[in-house]
Amino acid sequence: MLVKKWARDGLTEVQICKNLGISVQALNNFKKQHIELVDALKAGREVLITEIENALVKRALGSNYEETKVSIRDVDGKQVKFTEKTNKYIPPDVAACFILLKNKDRERGWSDNPIKMELERQKFEFLKLIETVKVFGDDSEDSSTKLE
Repeated sequence: MLVKKWARDGLTEVQICKNLGISVQALNNFKKQHIELVDALKAGREVLITEIENALVKRALGSNYEETKVSIRDVDGKQVKFTEKTNKYIPPDVAACFILLKNKDRERGWSDNPIKMELERQKFEFLKLIETVKVFGDDSEDSSTKLE
């Protein structure tokens, strides 16, 4: 499906609408009526995101690649095509490492702001406690969930 390919290629929904010659509202109406369109857009984006993640991991870890150079030289009055292959190495990129850890391992404190993360965790626990009290009252069996 063309829409899936465009989503995989990184086009926004506005750009996809332009390619189709329809309005954004028309696309939204089609998405409400045809779940397969929503699935195609989502699947296309997931492929793109996976490819980007894989490239980022490769950049974070460093990688080897083969570079091929083709040149044409004059040898005894004749043009001869030469192919030179060279193995190259891209060292690990610290910024890519940080981006991956920050997004994939927040539980171990990888964040721009670990204090904010801890406050968010405490806020979540507090809101959970409030919901427990609302449902069970302050006489719940677990004394650690009581509000004093």
